[in-house]
Amino acid sequence: MSTADLIDRAGGIRKGEEIDLVRLKEYLEPVLGPAAQQLQVKQFPGGHSNLTYLLSSDHQQWVMRRPPFGSKVKSAHDMSREYRVLSALKNVYSYGPVPEHFCDDHSIIGCDFYLMNYIEGLVIRREYPTELGLSKDQIRQQLFNFFDVLSELHSVDLVEAGLDTFGRPEGYVRRQVEGWCRRWRDSATPDTVNVDNTMQWLNDNMPPESGKASVIHNDYKLDNVIFNADDPLKVIGVLDWEMATVGDPLMDLGCTLGYWVQTSDPDFFRESRTMPSDIDGAPTRSEIIQRFQEKTGLSVENFPFYFCFGLFRLCVIGQQIYYRYYHGHTKDERFAGFLKKAFVLQQMCELIIKGEVTD
Repeated sequence: MSTADLIDRAGGIRKGEEIDLVRLKEYLEPVLGPAAQQLQVKQFPGGHSNLTYLLSSDHQQWVMRRPPFGSKVKSAHDMSREYRVLSALKNVYSYGPVPEHFCDDHSIIGCDFYLMNYIEGLVIRREYPTELGLSKDQIRQQLFNFFDVLSELHSVDLVEAGLDTFGRPEGYVRRQVEGWCRRWRDSATPDTVNVDNTMQWLNDNMPPESGKASVIHNDYKLDNVIFNADDPLKVIGVLDWEMATVGDPLMDLGCTLGYWVQTSDPDFFRESRTMPSDIDGAPTRSEIIQRFQEKTGLSVENFPFYFCFGLFRLCVIGQQIYYRYYHGHTKDERFAGFLKKAFVLQQMCELIIKGEVTD
């Protein structure tokens, strides 16, 4: 198998997530020219939140992003905000897709959407593609490179990017804790886990702000990153900017480490992993923190808080997705499994609170 066979491909459109292609072609003709009438649409895998489609015409390709059907949380699916961030970053951060057109006319496909360039490459999902044939040392370097690209984002000059007035970095940690607690209460269902202890602990153990305001991605994980198919150690793209803002970079690191399962973790947590972060050669959370400190000059103290917050945030996101399924807003059976994930993430939070997981 060649690396070309591992490139992330779009496929069939999931039931209930179809696009009115006739209306879309009519609208895009002034934007794309004659290519619009030849458009074909496919859908990328994933997409528990904003949905991503591939538009193809002859030798041209674009990616279209739109909010999920049946969305309850409008602020989490703000296409105009995502488009603004990518527009600001295109000249100062080489990994973001280049935005090309934004539409807020809901008569086209029923919601806001935007187009961006298509970045072709490898996306690593739950299972590591051993077909790459990388050694343990190469895997280690590949995953360090993944975190280095996050460090580069945190080093973007806000003024140069035109994002110095974007977001509210002051009081960011407190707003995040309070905001995610509120989102939990808004999306809780009768059958879900009790997270009261975790919410109280996060409120009682908030560290001071790091003192640095940075562009933060807020959902930086392996399947939101594209690697070069010919040089799989190299990151060439970062996707899914829907939650990006300006805030504390340590909170962003915590969000990413919430996904980072390692070999020393309890079996119940390793079994729930969504990324192959426990593969032989992968750096541990402690090693990642050390690398991050070296690259950014920031000191990562109070790691248990940031890790617990990252896990709790994932618990809430999963609950929001499950809420849509529970109330019949979507029939996608994948969403039913997020209830179990909420229980697993809360169990891991409890171990951190008890001091049984410290790194």
